Amino acid sequence: MEQGTEEWRLARLGKVTASRVSDARSKKGTATRANYIADILAERLTGAVAETFTNSYMEWGTLNEPLARAAYQIQTGRWVEQIALVDHPTIHNFAASPDGFVGDGLIEIKCPKTSTHISYLTAGEVPTTYKNQMLAQMACTGRKWVDFVSFDPRLPERLQLFVVRFEPPEEDIKSLETDVVNFLNEVDNLLEKL
Repeated sequence: MEQGTEEWRLARLGKVTASRVSDARSKKGTATRANYIADILAERLTGAVAETFTNSYMEWGTLNEPLARAAYQIQTGRWVEQIALVDHPTIHNFAASPDGFVGDGLIEIKCPKTSTHISYLTAGEVPTTYKNQMLAQMACTGRKWVDFVSFDPRLPERLQLFVVRFEPPEEDIKSLETDVVNFLNEVDNLLEKL
């Protein structure tokens, strides 16, 4: 199975996924959380994958991800094994689609617009926006770290690739797992009421 295929979309149907786990962790009563619950319920009730939003930035990222992976492999000397989907070993309906396995870790690739990439370069740290996603990937895979990769081939070669390692404490992963279980219980309770 490959990421982005119909088979992959169906395997994710009705599950909390790493890419949207921040929505599941948002506060009760927020529109973000309510919308994610509605999306999951709709998928479970219809058996159809919810429509996803895409824009030119997302298409750019998808197009350039293989180049980013190759640049990472060349710069680090580490081989990336591509992965489609990993279900959490104990939490039913929780899954992640990391961009690859690297040794006992993972890789998460972003190919953002140039100004965003530059902001990552200047900050020199993992963007907060992606920490929940990477925590979820670690929870599902049992891997020990994630290399966050940002890539922009439009820049001079020395600035094209940014890599920073994410190694959170175990309690951060456990906290996320607790939040996901609570969210899934909320989904299941609403499903029963319908």
